This record gives sequence, C-alpha cells and structure tokens, in this order.
Amino acid sequence: MNKNIQPPINGSVLEGISKVLGDTSNGLTGTEIGKFLQEVYIPDVDPTNTKWKRLFNAFVSFQNHKQLSNNILTFINKSMNPARFIGRRAQFEDSIYELNKRLCFIGLELTENGTFKRVTEVRSISEAEQKANRLKSKLQQRNAHSTIFTYCDAELLADNYFHAVFEATKSIAEAIRLRTGLTEDGSELIDKAFSIKNPMIKINDLSSETKESEHKGFANLIKGVFGMFRNTTAHSPKVIWEITEEDALDILSTISLIHRRLGLNT
Repeated sequence: MNKNIQPPINGSVLEGISKVLGDTSNGLTGTEIGKFLQEVYIPDVDPTNTKWKRLFNAFVSFQNHKQLSNNILTFINKSMNPARFIGRRAQFEDSIYELNKRLCFIGLELTENGTFKRVTEVRSISEAEQKANRLKSKLQQRNAHSTIFTYCDAELLADNYFHAVFEATKSIAEAIRLRTGLTEDGSELIDKAFSIKNPMIKINDLSSETKESEHKGFANLIKGVFGMFRNTTAHSPKVIWEITEEDALDILSTISLIHRRLGLNT
C-alpha cells in the first residue's frame, strides 16, 4: 500500500488513532513511540508531552509538511506487528478493534496479520462500530454455527450481548420444533424430543448404556442453557443481568455446539 502516495488523514481520525496507540493501559511505551517514529522518519516534535499528544503532534506536523500519510500508516504497521504481541493476544485484539473503528472512516482496515486492506469508507459512528465488530469477528474465528448469526445478527453488530444471548437461546427450541413438529417449549419440549423410549431426535444410535447417557446428558445440557440463560434473560432487565463479552462468547459457543450436534441448519 505504501508504494502509492496516501492522502493526509483527517484530523479527527488521526487524533483517535493517536489515542489508541498512546493509550495508557494498552498503548505503546514512550520508548517505543520514539523508536518507531525514528524508524519511519517522522520527526518527534513534542517528546515531552503525554503519549497520545506526542504522537498526534508528530503525525500532524509530518502531514502538514509532506501532504501524505504513508509514513503514519507504516508506523501503525510496525507498532501493530503481531510478533510484538506474543502472549498478549487480548491486548492485540483490543487495539486492532479500536484502531479499525477509526480507520474505517478513511476506507482502511487493519487485519490480524498487521497489514491494511481497503474497505468501504464509512461516514457514521454506527457504521464504524459494525465494521469493527469484535464479537462477531471472534465468533467467526471460532467457526460458530450459521444459526447463531441467523438469529442474532442485528444484536451482534451492536455488540448487544444481552439480547444476542437471548435470541440465540430461543433458536434452539425453534430448531427442535421445526425438526419434530412439536409445539411445546422448555423442559416439556426436550423430554418429548429426546425421549429414550421414543426419541424424535437422536444424537447417536442409543445402542449402549454409554450412548444413552450421552443422549440424556445432551438433553440436560439444553435444559441447562434454557434455565440459566434463556429464562434469566427473558425475566431480568439488561441493567440487572449483565453479560460480558467473554461470557457472551462462551454462551454463544455452547449454543453453537448444540446446533452442530443436532445437525440442524435452520
């Protein structure tokens, strides 16, 4: 990308990038800032200022003088080289997520290999959030079942963990009803669908005690998901029952496993 002249980056976007790279918790150290500025030939015009302001002033000064952003993009490439984040994957992912919320305003996205790719330029904050959606990206990395995205795509785009979990848990019962023709819900639905004597859905051939135990355990897993997640989210306000990103990923991955074992593609 840097072989071609890249136009100057909008000041607001540049400020956001500087704040991410110079973040007190997850950003570069003062020493790293000086090192990378030197490597990409950007003068360190304000070395005693706070980290993000130091970066911002260096970037702005360079752009005003050169009327291009190539060196700034190279700075991002170097500072976000994946090799620098061995053992710090969460920090790496958080930084990419925050950078992409800014970069998409200039039609760029930073990939996990630390390089840029062109994307459709966005013009609103909501579009930026969607482009850089971390939860959906992480679920895709886990190869989550397609049903998860069918039932809660809108919630995922907004990083709305509470409603994403609620909608995804509802998808299990709906998939079972479509498969069996049953109209019941909750435990009654599971008991009828996974009855040992007359099962309408089987996850194995039930030819041994071990396989029967697996079948029963799977049915109980579904009941557990209903009891712990669907019923709780249905009756508790979002402000009371908080779901973190980590919780949402684990819950949605469990639901994905259930759909995969059911063998449904609804």
